[in-house]
Amino acid sequence: MKNRKFLLFGIILSISLFLVACGTASEENTEEENNAGTEESGNTTSGTEETSTDYQVGMVTDEGGVDDKSFNQSAWEGIKAWGEENGLAKGEGFDYAQSDETADYMPNITRFVRDDYDLVYGVGFKLKKDIQKAADQFANTNFAIVDDVVDAPNAASITFKEHQGSFLVGVAAALKTTTEKVGFVGGINSPLIKKFESGFTAGVKSINPDIEVDVQYAESFTDPAKGKLIATNMYDSGVDVIYHSSGGTGNGVFNQAKDIKQNEPERAIWVIGVDRDQYEEGQIGEHNVTLTSMVKRVDVAVQDVINRGMNGEFPEGEQLEYGLEENGIRVATTNEEAMTEEIISTVKDWEEEILNGEVEVPQTIEELEAYVDSL
Repeated sequence: MKNRKFLLFGIILSISLFLVACGTASEENTEEENNAGTEESGNTTSGTEETSTDYQVGMVTDEGGVDDKSFNQSAWEGIKAWGEENGLAKGEGFDYAQSDETADYMPNITRFVRDDYDLVYGVGFKLKKDIQKAADQFANTNFAIVDDVVDAPNAASITFKEHQGSFLVGVAAALKTTTEKVGFVGGINSPLIKKFESGFTAGVKSINPDIEVDVQYAESFTDPAKGKLIATNMYDSGVDVIYHSSGGTGNGVFNQAKDIKQNEPERAIWVIGVDRDQYEEGQIGEHNVTLTSMVKRVDVAVQDVINRGMNGEFPEGEQLEYGLEENGIRVATTNEEAMTEEIISTVKDWEEEILNGEVEVPQTIEELEAYVDSL
């Protein structure tokens, strides 16, 4: 009798386990079918979130560093803004590698490649050689360079029409000077910086061909002491407005202008910033020596390329150029006291002429000479 009861209990237990297993399998199948149906109908957001989370962007600076108050910093701000928009954090979706010298470029680039970053930026024309080498060597990684051009199907080149913006701040400088002597301080004498010089001089001469433009190069983007020395000599010679295109070297130009302003508060002394709006760099007590800045929207450009890559539309092998028409260049008007309505209005008039094709801004010294001869 006891054995018969155990046998009955065993049969009931087996049937119960079988029914539970069938129920679980049915629930799993139903859940999979529901998920499949949701994906097919396009009602899920998991794909978008996954793309945003999975896409990784690395940036390699030049020697100026990520806080150079210039184009490295602007590029990094653009990458950070993109990361924050997509719920990412530094080191978890985007990051930068500091280069203290040229020898650091390639190791920094390859570190991002090794860590499976989708897009690696090289910021500055000094990284051209290493970005080109990396693009040739690592075909499965996308690369982008700022301020120069590389030739590879997995690389994009981001350039700007700096000559256009430089022309417009040249107009502002010519309208502001009272000594009819202005200065240009370049970093490394190169085709890129010659675009700044040529555009600036053309803008000045368009207002008054008799204004003298003192041009000097520091041959460095990271030497504030040299920038300060050049600025000292220029200001001592009667220059009252200096436009710098020299990265961190330009910090020395600002320092000298502020030193003069502190000792001679009534003296009209000005600096024109570059790449970012450098208004804050010119603050000295209740005064500000930043007349304006030629702003390159590096942040906008890097975000544009990142978004294209993230959406599977990376501009393979393309050279992208951002100017006034593309909102990649603008003139800062933050110093409302210095940039009067008359100056702003005149600058806008010249901007319209550039956009309409009435003015072809020179990019080289040869083009500049021809332009000045035509005035």
